[in-house]
Amino acid sequence: MKTYDFIVAGAGITGLVLAWQLRKKYPEKSILIIEKETATGFHSSGRNSGVLHSGIYYKEGSLKAQFCAKGSALMKQFCEEHKLPLDPMGKVIVPTRPEDDHLVDLLYERAKVNGARVSIISKDELKEIEPCVRTAGRALHSPDTAVISPKEVLKKIEELLRDKNVEFLYGQRITKVVPSAKKIYCGSNSFEYGFFCNCAGAYADKLAKPFGIADQYTMLPFKGLYYKLDPNSGIKLNGLVYPVPDLNVPFLGVHTVKSIDGTNYFGPTAVPAFGRENYQGVSGVKMNEVFGIFWNVLKQYAVNNQGFRNYAHAEAFRYFKSKFAEAARVLIPELKTRHLLPCDKVGIRGQLLDTRKKEMIMDFLVEQADDSIHVLNVVSPGFTSAFSFTEHILTLIDRS
Repeated sequence: MKTYDFIVAGAGITGLVLAWQLRKKYPEKSILIIEKETATGFHSSGRNSGVLHSGIYYKEGSLKAQFCAKGSALMKQFCEEHKLPLDPMGKVIVPTRPEDDHLVDLLYERAKVNGARVSIISKDELKEIEPCVRTAGRALHSPDTAVISPKEVLKKIEELLRDKNVEFLYGQRITKVVPSAKKIYCGSNSFEYGFFCNCAGAYADKLAKPFGIADQYTMLPFKGLYYKLDPNSGIKLNGLVYPVPDLNVPFLGVHTVKSIDGTNYFGPTAVPAFGRENYQGVSGVKMNEVFGIFWNVLKQYAVNNQGFRNYAHAEAFRYFKSKFAEAARVLIPELKTRHLLPCDKVGIRGQLLDTRKKEMIMDFLVEQADDSIHVLNVVSPGFTSAFSFTEHILTLIDRS
């Protein structure tokens, strides 16, 4: 049985960057990263939109508010240092109803407190930036919002970690944890650890339970579907376009996404998925998960905390292309349903649910147990915040 000073579960962006922070702080310590897939980037991190958020939406004092703007700056610095693709194209946020115009002021104030550079612009000023975009009032302009290539970032961090003698074990699922003995098992393989870091993404709640924590939490998977904008549509988008979001729920609504190669998409939806890896059809569906997922969805629908019922109604219809197009057309009136082309871009958002409070967790969530730390909720802007957020996690590890 081999022993490591640190074992990290999960080779997504959080696990990789946390390992990077550990290696910088402890150059002589042994580090192992265990990933159940055969490579990094199979799930949320590799399917990320690539948008580096500025820190606009998040309540003052929240972890997201503390780490988003700084994380974005550090990620840009990383991309520049390693000559990775980076496009600072900017973003506009528009109210889609006149009654939402006041939220422009609220988001402006949050952005300023959180360290994001933004300005409130008029309809005429919006037309100069994005001629095809409609607003029901004023708009918010975020010139520092950028787009990167998530997979190239993951690949580069892995390369740097290997150069620093961090070990990787791919294709191995953790099947058993014995915290009292500080042992983990991956099938026939077993390891001892000095400290265990749970960065398992959509499975972090399950991996945390043997440590005696996270009993009240479960993961609700939401599927994000996209359509590609027909390049012959005649619609020109210079940057990113978002609606003013419903701040009661942790989703941003259907918006535009421009990839690093210039391709424009609309999405994502946020509809309950049949499994934590249910990207297409019945793939990734596990019968022992389906009942639990939909039982929790039904309970959320019944109690209607955070306005869940209204949101569920709106999202359910967006399975239909015509309804999806309606949501996108509110932003860009020239858009026709025929301009939306099918594509294979899809993601799963593992959204943590507090089953006692019957509320979706809005912020990042980290909990600790003996000689272990568990990153339980690290959804958007998790990729953006990775370098600053893992500095925080490292501080918690040092204090334990």
